[in-house]
Amino acid sequence: MIYGYIRVSTDSQSTENQKFEIENYCEKNGIKIDKWIAEKVSGKIDADKRELGKLLKKITKDDTIICSEISRLSRQMYALIALLYQCERRNVNIIAIKESFNPQEHQYAKYSALFFAASAEMERNLISQRTKEALAYRKAAGIKLGRPIGSKSTHKKLTGKEDLIRKMRANEISLRKMAIKLKVSVKTLSVFIKEKNL
Repeated sequence: MIYGYIRVSTDSQSTENQKFEIENYCEKNGIKIDKWIAEKVSGKIDADKRELGKLLKKITKDDTIICSEISRLSRQMYALIALLYQCERRNVNIIAIKESFNPQEHQYAKYSALFFAASAEMERNLISQRTKEALAYRKAAGIKLGRPIGSKSTHKKLTGKEDLIRKMRANEISLRKMAIKLKVSVKTLSVFIKEKNL
């Protein structure tokens, strides 16, 4: 089996860029993705608490996981090294497109894993540091942080799924079944339907 793995950190980020990059790579190399795994979760969360962990439990010998870059698997150095080692022991190949990481094609690729893992963690730490510095500056300048009191976010979990909800309602699918399909609670779905007058 060949798996395409995509991870973004927040709901505001799109998975489409990574998917396009993987599809482009597969087209050039005559590879067909059998299954896609996409999730929105921080790269510092342990793999076993993510969809990636479920994938790692079921992969078998000669399976392949393709990702756009190695930091998509993890941004923690030791966790990433452990993950790559686990895959190597089970004869599962990892392809990271941006880094041209492919142990099956390049026998010394695994030795570069330490460098990639360290780079991923360092990048995460720099992003965190820059964010903290920017927030500290804004606070010192007297700029209020966060949304104004009483304001609501315009982007919700179901934003962009209005047409799908209308179709399901037209087919008289129950709110409970709709909520399960959309991966939200019945209350969240009900409130969204009322707000959008669907």
